[in-house]
This record gives sequence, C-alpha cells and structure tokens, in this order.
Amino acid sequence: MKTSDFNYELPEELIAQTPLTDRTASRLMVLDKNTGAVEHRHFADIRNYLKAGDVLVLNNTRVIPARLLGVRSDTGTFVELLLLKRIDDNHWETLVRPGKKVKPGRRMTFIPGELEAECEEILDSGNRIIRFDYDGIWEEVLDKAGTIPLPPYIHEKLDDPERYQTVYSKHNGSAAAPTAGLHFTKELLGSLRAEGIEIAELTLHVGLGTFRPVKAEDISEHEMHTEWYDFPKEASDIIKKARSEGRRIISVGTTSTRVLETVASRDPEMNPSSGYTNIFIYPGYEFKCIDSLITNFHLPESTLIMLVSALAGREHVLNAYNEAVKERYRFFSFGDAMFITDLNNRSEA
Repeated sequence: MKTSDFNYELPEELIAQTPLTDRTASRLMVLDKNTGAVEHRHFADIRNYLKAGDVLVLNNTRVIPARLLGVRSDTGTFVELLLLKRIDDNHWETLVRPGKKVKPGRRMTFIPGELEAECEEILDSGNRIIRFDYDGIWEEVLDKAGTIPLPPYIHEKLDDPERYQTVYSKHNGSAAAPTAGLHFTKELLGSLRAEGIEIAELTLHVGLGTFRPVKAEDISEHEMHTEWYDFPKEASDIIKKARSEGRRIISVGTTSTRVLETVASRDPEMNPSSGYTNIFIYPGYEFKCIDSLITNFHLPESTLIMLVSALAGREHVLNAYNEAVKERYRFFSFGDAMFITDLNNRSEA
C-alpha cells in the first residue's frame, strides 16, 4: 500500500488549538468497524457503548517537561533540546536545534550551576546523545528548567499544562500525551467502574517519533520509531481473565494498542513484560488482543491513521474522516474522539 492511500483533505481551521473546558464535552464519532456505519455523539455518551465486563486499557504515562531552552556555553547563542529517550541517569537521546552547531564536545547551559550539558555523540538519525550535569534531583531540576512540548500543529499557548496530561497519568517519561485519554475525567472513570467496567493500566512512554511523517512511498518500507513500555502483572491478570471469558478488550488510544499487540505477538499468554517496541500496525495486520479502540482523529498519511485503518478498514476510516470534516469535528490532540467498535455488541445506546 502507498502512503498516499491514507491522505485526506483537512481544513486548517479544524485543527483544535486549545482543549475544551470540560474534557467529556468533546464530540464522539462511533464507527462500526464491520460496516462503516457512523453515529454522532458526545464523549460522555461512551458509557452507552460499554457494558459490564468490558475492559478499558489505559496508558498511564505522564508527559515530562521535555523541551529545554538554553545557550551554547562558548558563544551564548540559542540552543533547544527535546528529550526523546532516557539512556541512564545522565544521558538522553535528544533532538537538537540548531543541530549543525552542536557537535561532540560542545557544552550547553540551561540553568547556570544547576543544569549544563555536553554533546557526546551524533547518531545516524541526526539525534544527539547528550550528557547532563545537574545539581540535585533530576526530576526537580527538569521541572524547573523545562516546558511541556506541544505537537508542532498547535500554535496557541496552553494556559494549564495539566490539560495535556490524562487524569490518570502516573509515570514520567513521555514527550507527547496519549491523547485519546484526555477525554476522560475521574468522575467518568468512577461511574464506568460502578457499572461493572474494568480498568487495566499499562505504560508506554510516547516519543516525538509519533509525529514523524512517513516518507516512504511503500508503507512497508517505513522504519517505525521505538518506544519503551511496561505491561504489569495487574494488567496481565485482568486481560488474561477477560480473554478467557470472551469479554471485550477496549484500548484507549493507539499507544495502549501498540503495547497490547506487542505483548500478544511475542507471548500469546500475555504474561507481564517490559521493554521496547517498534511495532508498525497497518492494513493486513491481524489483531491478537484488542476488540475496540477509543482514539482521536489523526494526521493524514501518519502511522496512526494506518493503525486505525487496520482495525476498521481504510475505506471505512477515510469515509468517516471525510464525514468528520463535513460535520466540523475538531482534529488531532485537543480534538474530538472516535470509538471504533462492533455496533452489534454494545449496551443500549
């Protein structure tokens, strides 16, 4: 399949620049993965499509202030780092701008006397391995020096950084939010639990590679980015039991999906595990764990729209996206949501 097969026309004004005040007030398009039929709702109506025994799988990663602004120690000229992957206590793989000016041995200052750094290596990708020298606890220093990096298509200032975190975020490590989860409130999750819906949590630290465009014409030639995940015993136990009883596994977001499908591909028993995944899911892939998916609307020609197309079919997804444009849905990270499911298998809606 070609990358251009996953293109669609999106007016720029439909790219959501700010989050809604009420997380659950976003719109919800429900897409039948088998027929392509759609229904238009609001996110609070998600409870009408779930039933007792369903398992919602959440990614509890937390976005770190991964954008660091500083200066070159020798010239005082501006430098920007984006933290991509932590290697050890002092070393990170980073994206550096302007990259040409930061070569091995070059030192940078972010907070004089508290946070400085040195470039140690340039990778084939152009990313840099940076060694950080800091005084104190890393997380506290980073909170002081860094800011939350918003996606490149968001140009408005975010007044409350917590609006780019899920209400269940726990484990620091992501450079971008698992945005499907932004629609949930603690109250909504509590009401779903009260209705007999189980919640399982796992972790995948989302990297900026999620925004990297697919440049290969043949999608099978695309080199997928790598991200760290943890699939803990608690989630394993819940999902094992649900699968043995024929209950639905509903993934909240493409990140949760990537973890579940990675684990299921490596170990059909779905025992606890952690490590790195570069799984690339596109049409033709046979899902081994999830039944349904709550997700946002994704960029044209992205690996994410390819993933949802693998679940619901490219034609169904593109038709749904074109209808979302026609109905003026809000797109991308702060935008509206989609629930991809089998509409014959739900509670009364």
